[in-house]
Amino acid sequence: MTPIKPATRYPDLDDPQARPRYTGIPTFFRTPHTEVPGEVDIGLIGVPFDGGVTNRAGARHGPRAVREQSALLRRFNGATGIAPFAAARVRDLGDCWIEFPFALEGALDEIAAFYRGVLGAGVVPVSVGGDHSVSLPILRALGAARGDGARLGMVHIDAHGDTGDDYMGSRFHHGAPFRRAVEEGLLDPARVVQIGLRGTTNDPALWAFSTESGMRVIGMDAFQDQGWQAAAAAAREVIGTGPAYLTFDIDSLDPAEAPGTGTPEAGGITMREALRLLRALRGLDFVGADLVEVSPPFDVGGITAFNGASVLFELLCLVAEAWEARRAGIG
Repeated sequence: MTPIKPATRYPDLDDPQARPRYTGIPTFFRTPHTEVPGEVDIGLIGVPFDGGVTNRAGARHGPRAVREQSALLRRFNGATGIAPFAAARVRDLGDCWIEFPFALEGALDEIAAFYRGVLGAGVVPVSVGGDHSVSLPILRALGAARGDGARLGMVHIDAHGDTGDDYMGSRFHHGAPFRRAVEEGLLDPARVVQIGLRGTTNDPALWAFSTESGMRVIGMDAFQDQGWQAAAAAAREVIGTGPAYLTFDIDSLDPAEAPGTGTPEAGGITMREALRLLRALRGLDFVGADLVEVSPPFDVGGITAFNGASVLFELLCLVAEAWEARRAGIG
């Protein structure tokens, strides 16, 4: 079918991703939108839910803002040479919207059910939250899809350990998903590395579960002293060759580069360090990834959403490369 506005002089412009970046309906990286997962290899998914936030809400608006800013990015990774859109059928699967958002545990069940459908269609999910509580149901769905009882490893880049427990009557808020994931047998703590933790707490043992369970924790001071190369090397050592999940909380970045988040902490990772760190994780077997906690109501000039979209592109590149490697192994 001939498009309503065909290219007449520049055939490359028949590809919407090659057209001027201020044009088109916003999707993640201007990829085609579909709600038919059978036509997709890697699905970009918004999870506009922040019912697990303990203070400043607003991350429910994160997926829309990241979609808008992702139009500024192009098709090829100039640093790594990865071309994710050429390697796989990457599509925007829209949002995992929540029918009952006022019931936290029920909302997490809705998210898990959505992702079970996505994974059942053979799609690898790359997601944008939403608050960090959404990672737990995604991990639940990944565990159900694997079906072999094997636990995942995880690279977790964040200002917070998110391994807390009960807070004001809930064990499923955004400060506790990875404790729950370990308790539920979804994550192998010996194959989890947490990078960038810092900030003040009301309880000096708030993130004690991380180290007590066997996770490798690289706090912000160690990250600064040893550098992103050492953090990447530690992540590769911890994860090994097994399947892993990659989760990036935007508050891992310094507030100067990511003011639009619910729980900012001073003295964070720079965007340049984050990009170098992520690119150094190539070759790990990532079976999914997410970017969380972009909160547009607190953003300044869209910088947080733009940096979030830039991180999302790196996550997509890593997942696409891992997907290709698995496919080659099967073949």
